[in-house]
Amino acid sequence: MLAMRSPDGERSPPIALRKRRRIADGCAPRRLQTTMARMSILPIAVWGESVLHRVNRPVEAFDDALGALVADMFETMRAAPGVGLAAPQVGVDARLFVYGWDDDNGVEHKGVAVNPELFVSPYPLEPLTPQDDDEGCLSVPGYRYPTRRAARAILRAYDEHGEYYEKEAEGWLARIWQHEYDHLDGILYVNRLEGKYGASARRQIRAEGWGVPGLSWTPGVDDIDA
Repeated sequence: MLAMRSPDGERSPPIALRKRRRIADGCAPRRLQTTMARMSILPIAVWGESVLHRVNRPVEAFDDALGALVADMFETMRAAPGVGLAAPQVGVDARLFVYGWDDDNGVEHKGVAVNPELFVSPYPLEPLTPQDDDEGCLSVPGYRYPTRRAARAILRAYDEHGEYYEKEAEGWLARIWQHEYDHLDGILYVNRLEGKYGASARRQIRAEGWGVPGLSWTPGVDDIDA
């Protein structure tokens, strides 16, 4: 998910110009498909799609359709590549996210959170740094900014089979959970950016022409560095 950036979190101009030239050649985010028929890698909605900006609905059925969606979300997340993906990011109005991340010891942390609850520790007050606090988002592809998050979190949710669980995490895994859980309430990390980082993100969103419904990109199809 890493992209080259200048010290304030923006991509360096040569990379941005090259990317925009490829978009002009036909790799811009396309209109979001309303169906997911027989796709394993799904289109990812871009900032401006309405489902990204509203509270999503609880999942009511733990059935084959849910299992298929979860499998496609994992495939899409890996292809992007990313470490988490929420249902609204693939155009589905549902309180569901998946995550998958290997820590510094090579231990895999992978899961499905359906109708989750999330409890977090108080937010730290220290100044943010790109080295420790950078986040990116597949629905705001190509940019990363320092984002304030709690150091610890407790996740209570159901898996795709309807089995209830509770897990605790700290550090990067806790950050992943917070980022994905926010999506289910219509909050993107850009909404949480502070000071110059928020101003920069809003400027880049305007420059990209995002903020309108129907835009998406597909990992492995569109040449976008997420």
